[in-house]
Parts: sequence; C-alpha cells; structure tokens
Amino acid sequence: MKTEIFIHRSRIEAPAAEVYAWHALPDALEQLTPPGEHIEVIERTGGIERGARVVLRFGRWPFRRRWVAMHQDFEEGRYFSDVQVSGPFAYWKHTHTFEPDGPGACTLEDKVEYALPFGFLGRWIAGSFVRRKLEEMFEHRHTVTARLLTAERSKRPEEK
Repeated sequence: MKTEIFIHRSRIEAPAAEVYAWHALPDALEQLTPPGEHIEVIERTGGIERGARVVLRFGRWPFRRRWVAMHQDFEEGRYFSDVQVSGPFAYWKHTHTFEPDGPGACTLEDKVEYALPFGFLGRWIAGSFVRRKLEEMFEHRHTVTARLLTAERSKRPEEK
C-alpha cells in the first residue's frame, strides 16, 4: 500500500499549550469544519487522549458514509494523533503538532499520512482531488484556529 503525506503548517499567535487546549474542546472539530462540508459528529467517547473515539457521518444522501477514528498517541500541550478505524481511506493517520515559537506563539502542524483505496487506480482517479480537498480543509482549519484564538485572547484583560 503506497501512502501519501500531506503537511500544512502555520504560525499561530498563541502559546502551544493554549492552542492544544483549544483543540481539546468538545466542539473544536465542529468549529474547524469548512462551510459546505457535510460532516456530523454522531458519537464521541472521550476527548483527544489515547483511546478516545469519534464517529462521523459525512457526505450527502444518498452517498453518506461513516468514518470512525480513534485517538492513538498524545503528549499534552505538544501533539496528538488519530487513526481511521473505518472509513473512506485505505489508511489514515493524522498528527497534530504544537511546537513553541517563543513565549506567545507556536507552529501548528497537521501531518496526514494516507492511502486511497483501490491502489494505483484510486490514486489516478482521486489523488489530485483528495490533495486539493486536504489543502483547502487545512487552510481553513488553520485560519479559523488563528482567528478564534486571537479573538479569545483579545477578550482577556492584559496580564501584568
């Protein structure tokens, strides 16, 4: 099985621990979903710690599908990863990393290792489409993360 790697990085004007904590909020996934994407969380157990699980329904009728993901590894404030248990990919592992960049900022990195079903044929038919969707989705997610964290920080009184 040939896997592809997709990486998207952004500098976020918030400490790594704060950005990690925001991603751990129960509704973070819903807030990060781009408009027009039909994704619904239908079941969730736990948060982003090892063993936590989320079941999604995506797509439009009559092409709706389920996607089950399990959180695999994590280091609080630093990274967490999830893997597809069942869903549209032959393989999917998504690692979210929060690397400090000075005291008040971090680099947010999303790394997705994935394989499309049907081998070469799947890559030939859907490879560029999937890559473009990943680029659009993670550009949106990083923009939303930066915007929401900046707005949240601006509401706080200045620390002295």
